Amino acid sequence: MSEKQPTRCGFVALIGAPNAGKSTITNDFAGAKVSIVSPKVQTTRTQVKGIGIFDNTQIIFVDTPGIFKPKRRLDRAMVSSAWDGAGDADIVVLVVDAKKGFDDETRAIVKGLKNKKTPAVLLINKIDLVKKDRLLELSQALNDEYPFTETFFVSAATGKNLEEFYRYLAAQLPESPWYYPEEQMSDMPLKLLAAEVVREKLFLFLQQELPYALTVEPELWERREDNSIRAEITIYVERDGQKMIVLGKGGAMIKRIGQAARKELEDMLETRVHLFLFVKVRENWQEDAGRYSVWGLDFKA
Repeated sequence: MSEKQPTRCGFVALIGAPNAGKSTITNDFAGAKVSIVSPKVQTTRTQVKGIGIFDNTQIIFVDTPGIFKPKRRLDRAMVSSAWDGAGDADIVVLVVDAKKGFDDETRAIVKGLKNKKTPAVLLINKIDLVKKDRLLELSQALNDEYPFTETFFVSAATGKNLEEFYRYLAAQLPESPWYYPEEQMSDMPLKLLAAEVVREKLFLFLQQELPYALTVEPELWERREDNSIRAEITIYVERDGQKMIVLGKGGAMIKRIGQAARKELEDMLETRVHLFLFVKVRENWQEDAGRYSVWGLDFKA
């Protein structure tokens, strides 16, 4: 960091339709997995902060849940969390999947920006999957619809043009002391991050809609004398049939999920992790306010 230049710091909210690439960008900048990633949509359920330094600027990315037309209480809470993140940020960035283009979900988000009169940067992602002329058409259509302050074309998966995007943000954020220690990559407590890693594996190994019908919560996070960690995490499902699927025949599925999650946590934390997973039935957990408070979601949204 240059001592001649003043430090800068601020929040950058990434909003967009589900699976646009917000979590991939957050993880890239933080330099570690702080937000789970899945090919399935609506994986992120709450605001996740990824923190990093670019030149003299500490940028705090706020990875928000994908914005879509809500059908359930949990959906409404997720969408509300996304717009709250945008309202509190210094810079708002609309992330658009270039392959999906200017679809109905993105059109609804742009309408929301108009209603709130929120200045925003446009980030067109996944440019490696679309021809250049189509990218230019998409950019023109979006900018005709809304006066974005700047437009970037990136591939979060390959890292293409991300540095140019980060440099722009670093220059735009206000002069300020840094809010977090230089080495901190997220404000999410480790026990919640562990629960998110488990949820990511559930999305990976379970099929169809089941991952959307469950929630994962940490019960115990304890560092032992040998510096290893004992973690107890509960997976709540809505019906006995779902519990049997998560457990698998002879407990094979939950063992597979646990092994994958434990390995990732040990790689992330560079220490031994003793991970214990429990599966419990809690009917209508999506109507239980306590489940929402764990993740900072508004039950009444």
